[in-house]
Amino acid sequence: MSTEFATASHTTTAGPVLAFTGELDAHTAHTAFAAIQEVPLSRGQLLLVDLAGLRLCDSSGISALIAASHRATDSDAEFALAAVPAHLARVLTLIGLDRVFTTYPTRADAHTAWIAAHPEPHATNT
Repeated sequence: MSTEFATASHTTTAGPVLAFTGELDAHTAHTAFAAIQEVPLSRGQLLLVDLAGLRLCDSSGISALIAASHRATDSDAEFALAAVPAHLARVLTLIGLDRVFTTYPTRADAHTAWIAAHPEPHATNT
């Protein structure tokens, strides 16, 4: 049983970025769910979840990622994952979520893709 998990958030011109670090499991998922609900999100923005620091993600953690995707859909926003660790990418592929979630190698790549898809002038903030 692990309780080492943290969330951090900040906003870019594309929208909010949630960073999940540590071990996202049945004992820590409530923290992820709370962060997902609390992050400000507007129509047309990108809700990006950065997983670069994630060491473990069980089914409760995957449920949190699905909840984040639903939060974006409910807000008429976009959703993506960045820096998905290899162990989680494999699981997402096995259960078919690799075809549901948009993923990027880094948060900067996600930001660049969002800017390219929304050509109006934006400040550069990654």
